[in-house]
Amino acid sequence: MSIKSILAKPFAKQVTKRIYKQSNNAIKVQQKLLKKLLSQAKNTAYGKDHNFSAIKTYEDFKKQVPICDYEALKPYVERVVAGEKDVLWKGQPLYFAKTSGTTSGVKYIPLTKESMPTHISAARNALLHYIEETQNTDFLDGKMIFLQGSPELGDTNGIKTGRLSGISAHYVPKYLTKNRLPSWETNCIEDWETKVEAVIDETINEDMTLIGGIPSWVQMYFERIVARTGKSVGEVFPNFNLFVYGGVNYEPYRNKFEDLIGRKVDAIELYPASEGFISYQDSQHEDGMLLLIKNGIFYEFIPSEEFFDENPTRISIADVKLGVNYVIILNTNAGLWGYNIGDTIEFVSLNPPRIVVTGRIKHFISAFGEHVIGKEVERAMNAETANTAIQINEFTVAPEITPASGLPYHEWFVEFENVPDDLDGLAHKVDENLQQQNSYYFDLIKGKVLQPLKITVIEKGGFNRYMKSVGKLGGQNKVPRLSNDRKIANELLKFKVK
Repeated sequence: MSIKSILAKPFAKQVTKRIYKQSNNAIKVQQKLLKKLLSQAKNTAYGKDHNFSAIKTYEDFKKQVPICDYEALKPYVERVVAGEKDVLWKGQPLYFAKTSGTTSGVKYIPLTKESMPTHISAARNALLHYIEETQNTDFLDGKMIFLQGSPELGDTNGIKTGRLSGISAHYVPKYLTKNRLPSWETNCIEDWETKVEAVIDETINEDMTLIGGIPSWVQMYFERIVARTGKSVGEVFPNFNLFVYGGVNYEPYRNKFEDLIGRKVDAIELYPASEGFISYQDSQHEDGMLLLIKNGIFYEFIPSEEFFDENPTRISIADVKLGVNYVIILNTNAGLWGYNIGDTIEFVSLNPPRIVVTGRIKHFISAFGEHVIGKEVERAMNAETANTAIQINEFTVAPEITPASGLPYHEWFVEFENVPDDLDGLAHKVDENLQQQNSYYFDLIKGKVLQPLKITVIEKGGFNRYMKSVGKLGGQNKVPRLSNDRKIANELLKFKVK
């Protein structure tokens, strides 16, 4: 055991004790944080426009600060991008995290000297929680990899610009630099398929102990290791014992991963966004991720069923309830105010506050009033494939409103590792599960408005080929779990098993 591993345990104990103390006083901590954010931004253009200096309470705040998305905040962001100071936050950002939006084109999300450290410390603290709970530090003595975007940064009027994962690569702690793979040169490769092969070249003979990334892209890395060596990932990396992931739910991939690895490994879920690091899994035994209540973000929540109403309910953490699907709203030390990142969450614990991500407010199916969300389709699929030989590589769901014959239905596009013999039986079980979860869907099926779902089998590798065809192969890109239209569905039909 190295000195690093020995020192990690008391440090983990100290940090987690402090974080749980904050979490168990979440309401008070969040109230103080809001006052601090308003004080720091009151002399900015946005702060003056929205009368920050006069805000005394959260009720005042709601009256002054509207809920917005990037498009609504864009006039202010464009001033920041043009080089103006003191617009959304004091001074200028350190970086712009560059992301792609469906309506706004390229989005420039500011990262400030106050916000950037919170991204780094949150990722570190997720590992410290794991160490404190499990007392496992073995992964610190081997090699680590996080499949991510290129660390090469562009320039936007003097402000460095790139993907969040690429920006974060510049902040790897010195004590981990010797453990980190791949090389800088390999990380800078833009073409994802070329990059994966280069990553394998650099890692295949190393003692890999921690591997991280979005599950769908790590799966490609694992599949190509198995194809190249003829061995399981666990045989190639016998000391690999920790998988760190974010971006999508791991459960649909778990069976496939355990087959590729050849055994179970511990996993830690992260919830980082360019707009702020929101939560991470703090326990291997408790459900959900710990909401980071002192991480530069004041949170608000809107019940998802009210979100598109003219005057939806808007609450702070003081009034949230278990089991309600909320749209999460951020107010950050990077100058985002009343900002809807598009995600929906649900609280599974209040003290400390733990959440699960349930989907995207724009990613749902309600073509017939059913309002099926991501959590429901994932839960239905997982429930009927867990503890079976069925392995799902990827899937997405879309409505079929005008079929050639019969009633409309939900079409599930599924890429299997091996197509099950009884496909209709699987579809029936998944549909029954979805009916149990969603009473609206149940009523539509029983009322003969919809027929039960149908599964369309996508050829192996089809989802990756689709993502490549739309220029989104690799990096932080992911396939939406469900859509309310047929845009993705119609493209995926090109990869349907004949």
